[in-house]
Amino acid sequence: MDEASLYEHILGISKPWFVEHIELIKDTVHVYVCCDNNLKLSCPACGKQCSRYDAKPRTWRHLDTCQFQTIVHCDVPRTDCPEHGALQIDVPWAQKKGRFTLMFENLVIDWLKELSINAVARRFNLSWNAVDRIMRDAVERGLRLRKEPDIKHLSVDEVSRKKGHRYVTVISNQQGQVINVQSGKDKDGLIRFYQGLTQTQLAAIETISMDMSPAYIHATLEQIPDAKKKICFDKFHVIQDLNKAVDGVRKTEMTNIAIDHRKSLHLSKYIWMRNEKNLTETHQQIKSQLSKVAIKTARAWAILQYAKTLWGYSYAKSAEKAWMKWYSWATKSRLTPMKTAAKSIKEKLWGIINAIVKNRTNAMAESINAKLKIIKVRAKGFRSETRYKTAIMFYLGGLTLKH
Repeated sequence: MDEASLYEHILGISKPWFVEHIELIKDTVHVYVCCDNNLKLSCPACGKQCSRYDAKPRTWRHLDTCQFQTIVHCDVPRTDCPEHGALQIDVPWAQKKGRFTLMFENLVIDWLKELSINAVARRFNLSWNAVDRIMRDAVERGLRLRKEPDIKHLSVDEVSRKKGHRYVTVISNQQGQVINVQSGKDKDGLIRFYQGLTQTQLAAIETISMDMSPAYIHATLEQIPDAKKKICFDKFHVIQDLNKAVDGVRKTEMTNIAIDHRKSLHLSKYIWMRNEKNLTETHQQIKSQLSKVAIKTARAWAILQYAKTLWGYSYAKSAEKAWMKWYSWATKSRLTPMKTAAKSIKEKLWGIINAIVKNRTNAMAESINAKLKIIKVRAKGFRSETRYKTAIMFYLGGLTLKH
């Protein structure tokens, strides 16, 4: 096999394309590809056979040959279409208007899955914008080719993009695939997502797990049929609200107990937020000692622990009866933060019961949130919301990214 045939095989080309010659200039391999002059050209717009108008020289970066950078050169023919004028025909080794071969872009995509744009740009001696363009093109291509995703069980969660209360709303399914990303965490963003679905898709949604955000609740109630039977309030966020209430009781009580115990109570913040079975022996001792002096905090903690046991019911009536018993205890506890949290939970109890009976949580969405934090750290932040959305879909959209 001669060198021309070798590079034809490497580039994956065949008649009417062929490698004319190859040059090694300094540390770069230049591969010159030609098109058979006898080829009958078809207009890229309408497909009609046309005569050749001229040929336009173009270059593409290809995979390195050993340690040498490889550049592909070709005078690409242009058709002379009576209707559409002079249009350049497509080449089999690169996409239209691309500056890199398909194989090279696929390699960059593989590296992007492991490294940041800056690192990949340094690895291939490319500009940041060139690598970013490859990522954006891959996401756009993946979204065009994506089959209809599973939206029976959705999760909705807000994710912080940067400091200053900059958020995006991430909609995902039970497989951990990000379906859509909307700007902000308000009602309008989620409504835009719902309005992009067909009536058949809206009717196919069985559950929507979310926190108790009024914006998400109102958007879902407005757009989804029988939404009150489908909205599931996530256990994590319910317990999170109760943790905040326990901490509120601890802060209030810290000013009322003896000075000798204030520092210990101050340092015990996260002990009161832990599940009882996860407490170490040292934590158990500290909690046991503080329970004798911080009586209100201990009572709030007991109310929290009881709430954690109310998620194992199979029937709505049994679950509601248990939660109302808990509500009675919480509201009679004479602990203002716990009473406030209990009243909020009672208002949203219908969604909590849905989550219990349908066994739905936002665990997968929280997993996505954790992965996004890693992506932000790796990228050292994102300078625009568009870039952040693209990165989310690239890494977590479950898209076919390669050519």
